Amino acid sequence: MKKTTDSPVGEEFAALCDRAWDVLVPAHASYLANVSPHYDEVLHEVAQRTERAGSLGKTDIAALVVWKRLSAQTRWVTEPMSLPDTHVRAVTERAVTAVRDTTVPRSEAARTGRGIIWELPGFRTGDALASAILTAAAPTRMAVYDSRVQHALDTLGLTLTPTPGRYGRYLQLLDDLLHHGGARADGWTARDIDTALYWTGANPPQPEPA
Repeated sequence: MKKTTDSPVGEEFAALCDRAWDVLVPAHASYLANVSPHYDEVLHEVAQRTERAGSLGKTDIAALVVWKRLSAQTRWVTEPMSLPDTHVRAVTERAVTAVRDTTVPRSEAARTGRGIIWELPGFRTGDALASAILTAAAPTRMAVYDSRVQHALDTLGLTLTPTPGRYGRYLQLLDDLLHHGGARADGWTARDIDTALYWTGANPPQPEPA
């Protein structure tokens, strides 16, 4: 199985994954118990519109900015909003097609989709909103990345560097976790892992008392 270039290999990586699942399972349960089931309605509605249209427009992206609680008073938001909606849709349509392509590995699809979104001004750095767009395009295949996810990965010892291609490596890492999860990973999607990581990043596990 292909590993991320960031991650250790062999038994060391398998042990890291096993310890990660000890955290991810209760974290996902806590997320479901504590986060309103209505919170992700915006993401689901954008995903439904994307399913019908095959692309995302500026209104969809604006909705995801609110869902991710990102600041809209920044240049990186202003620039794409200044483009014609037809141009935004032309770019996102190609990204939607890329991440839905099941003939290639998930990580490769993610890398291609992220590279396409890069063409829109304001998406050259950072993966939070870009990953939300790609997740809305393929909600059962892609996953959201943000600072809390990164903090959780660091806490769990799962290295993900910020060098170019991070989103593709992130999806490969999630695939590696699913592969090593055994029975605990049954029924889990990449999106389930990202919500567990999100919860872990906000509520890191406390060390056991000596």
